[in-house]
Amino acid sequence: MSQSSGIASKRTLLEWVADLFSDEPSDRSELMEVLRDAADRQIMDAEALNIIFGALQVSDMQARDIMIPRSQLVYLKIGDPLDVLLPTIIECQHSRLPVIGDDLDDIKGILHAKDLLPLVLLQDHNGFDIKDHIRQASVIPESKRLNVLLEDFRQTRNHMAVVVDEYGHVSGVVTIEDVLEQIVGEIEDEHDVDDESAIKQLDDHTFHVKATAEVEDFNEFFDMELDQEDFDTIGGVVLKAFGHLPARGEWVDIEDLRFKVLNADSRRLRLLQVKRLS
Repeated sequence: MSQSSGIASKRTLLEWVADLFSDEPSDRSELMEVLRDAADRQIMDAEALNIIFGALQVSDMQARDIMIPRSQLVYLKIGDPLDVLLPTIIECQHSRLPVIGDDLDDIKGILHAKDLLPLVLLQDHNGFDIKDHIRQASVIPESKRLNVLLEDFRQTRNHMAVVVDEYGHVSGVVTIEDVLEQIVGEIEDEHDVDDESAIKQLDDHTFHVKATAEVEDFNEFFDMELDQEDFDTIGGVVLKAFGHLPARGEWVDIEDLRFKVLNADSRRLRLLQVKRLS
């Protein structure tokens, strides 16, 4: 290729970019439309578009939206000996666990499981005290914005924060992985053992449901009769109820259940929160 043709190609690209942003988007929805148009023209791939959308939407989400709730927390007790702690750590396979005192609202710190590895080879554990191995817990309010939390994680190099409500009671915990999954989608690892569990109960009225859950299984679990002829998955039923592809945080009521979108990208629903209204 001649130098002149290379310059021409460069100018064409610059002209396209200038044309793309000749009418500057005035709000986020217009910006998203510009980005969708770029993806339609195959200027960027769909995965890149989803990551950008995830990054934009994270600023609208709070810690309470993605935290591991209190009822699901695996924790350790400050006074337990090593032979009591190790089975819990091994069984749950978590890399970090909160350590509590008298009750779950008395957080003493965070234990990194790797910090106990040097003790495995020791024969005598009589002098063990978990206080010597825990790290200070980062405590945040339920209302903490995820984009701010992600920056805090980056600056402090913490990977877990304890979430408290307005009265100082522990509501749950949130990890850096939970935040990143809102941007890039679900991060699978060797410890994700719930692949076959499409419905997870959080409390008496609240559930997490994968959008890929089969309608037949959903109906059986909730004792309902949602449409199984037109849709194979609960995600399809919910999309029809919305009438559009919803963003994270949107909700819709179907019979006596409220479906809130917890995770979605520009093409599909991923995870739903389901609450009983009655």
